[in-house]
Amino acid sequence: MFTTYVARTFHGLEPILAKELEALGAQNVLELKRAVSFEADTFFYYKANYWLRTALCVLVPIAQGKVKNETDLYDLVKKVHWEKYVSVDGTIAVDSTVHSDFFNHTKYVALKSKDAIVDRFRELYGKRPNVDVERPNLKIHIHIDKDQCNISLDSSGDALFKRGYRQETNDAPINEILAAGMIQHTNWDQQVNFYDPMCGSGTIPIEAAFIAANMSPQANRKFFAFMNWPNFSRTHWEKVKEEAFKVKTTPKAKIYASDMSMQAIRIATENARRAGVLDYIDFNRVSFELSKAPDGDGIIVTNPPYGERLQAEEEIFSLYKKIGDTLKTKYEGYDAFIISSNLEALKHVGLRATRRIQLFNGALECKLMKFSIYRGSKKYQEEETANS
Repeated sequence: MFTTYVARTFHGLEPILAKELEALGAQNVLELKRAVSFEADTFFYYKANYWLRTALCVLVPIAQGKVKNETDLYDLVKKVHWEKYVSVDGTIAVDSTVHSDFFNHTKYVALKSKDAIVDRFRELYGKRPNVDVERPNLKIHIHIDKDQCNISLDSSGDALFKRGYRQETNDAPINEILAAGMIQHTNWDQQVNFYDPMCGSGTIPIEAAFIAANMSPQANRKFFAFMNWPNFSRTHWEKVKEEAFKVKTTPKAKIYASDMSMQAIRIATENARRAGVLDYIDFNRVSFELSKAPDGDGIIVTNPPYGERLQAEEEIFSLYKKIGDTLKTKYEGYDAFIISSNLEALKHVGLRATRRIQLFNGALECKLMKFSIYRGSKKYQEEETANS
């Protein structure tokens, strides 16, 4: 018997998440806004939580209906047989997302839904579950779009970007999910070199190593919300982890990471060690303009400063010009993917972008730009760009 699920993600990563789900065996995969719905068997969410690189969480829908006011919402939530999912002595947490003219505040929707749940328990048993926002027995998600309300169980708990390896960061670290999505947007074949020349705390090369080693991004995570559910199957869960161990491999591609900051390299190295991929990444302290391209073709994926913390506009423009000059003079045969919210700075790279992908780094609207550094004459470069 198939169950319908929803995996949430960031804007621009929906097609990547859909491909991941199809590769895992999900059926009837449908891209939504910042989410992907799909169908699979009963315990598929174990595998989805363990393997998905670009999902924020995996939701199990249990009820839906139309709501136009707080009474409608309260009645819809209260009708759910919550006693099937959590005991009266257990704990709950409720969160919500709202895109509706009928409701103005997500916190109020969550509070009203919580009231309906505990009132049902009081009427049935004379007492109610407590609220625990840190690690509840049952995490509930309420999604309202216009007048349509969907009630789901959150099988993940903590957001899935919390891989467990990044215990230290530098300024403005990139989210793990966004890093994994950027890498997959490049269509890297895991045969050519991979290089992040401004690696910061190491998130991009670590996620690249997970992909190249066919390794679960959650291999270090100890807890998922579904482990607290009454129907949790230890047998199914152990099988998921055993199968993941069997398919892990040694990367064929070389993965390089550098930064001009010694502290950044120290933090990135420690994070890679915790992630279990330190042996797969060659870390080096060097500024990009002084770097030397590894032998062979490859791709560069990097997240340079956007300029939010820099006082002088000229300073950030100069940095991006140095990036472009270094690419042109030292990285023939490479494709460079650069993400930034600073579109003016990206113009100073001085290369024609062959792809532009809209993404968000937190609240910042960004572009992931592809710059192909061709070998050969300018005419050849222009022909390649025109045909791309």
